[in-house]
Amino acid sequence: MALIAPLFSGSSGNSYYIGSEQKGILLDAGRSAKQILQALAACEIPSDHVAAIFVTHEHSDHIRGLRVLAKKLKVPVFATEGTVAQLEKMQAVEASCSLFPVSQGVECAGMWIEPFPTLHDCAQSCGYRIRLSDDKALTFCTDLGVVTPEVEKALDGTDFAVIESNHDVGMLMNGPYPYPLKRRILSEHGHLSNDSCSGLLPQLAQKGTTRFMLAHLSHENNTPEVARQSAHCSMQMAGLTEEKDYRLYVAPRENTAGAVIPF
Repeated sequence: MALIAPLFSGSSGNSYYIGSEQKGILLDAGRSAKQILQALAACEIPSDHVAAIFVTHEHSDHIRGLRVLAKKLKVPVFATEGTVAQLEKMQAVEASCSLFPVSQGVECAGMWIEPFPTLHDCAQSCGYRIRLSDDKALTFCTDLGVVTPEVEKALDGTDFAVIESNHDVGMLMNGPYPYPLKRRILSEHGHLSNDSCSGLLPQLAQKGTTRFMLAHLSHENNTPEVARQSAHCSMQMAGLTEEKDYRLYVAPRENTAGAVIPF
């Protein structure tokens, strides 16, 4: 059985376990190694089940614990060539640890993991489409300012879509952030809004996606309730019913409940 455990999500740190009850991977390591290991334990996932760490990009909320965690777990780290170059420059992975560029895809933990490009203000960010051992697919894409054709292709026909729903535009524009930061977030290299995310969901559901997780919610410019309502309304307007046609989850900032979602 495939499962996903959203350990941390948001600007304060990101990390997800994806795999099975026997073996899997971590996507990002944006909290301390201690916190990530504690979150895995809360989800009853032994740390030796982690076969590798895949990094989406080099921003600190995605790699803060990477150096220590990769050394503790003794696992390889994968990222795009541009991100690998930045990780090496930042010395984000110890020299004794294996750091590999991934372009066309790699087999790991009984899964096929393939990156696809995303638009974000960093070296070479990516999302990942993961084909699991039971032939189900999960597509993970956060930290993207716009849904490009490459992102659409990666999401097409996936069983489980983890998609950024970062901010409510009204909350952002009326909030305390300085204007340059607001402009960055709203740009095509920034973050995906609730409206942009929600507008995409019915299209995916009509192509067979049955599970959705809203991820990387802003603490200042969004709430789980607002993001969920936006998605729910978009689905409802398309004639889709929750729990009948699809299931909707919101990734918590910290998975203190030890929630694990099988699919």
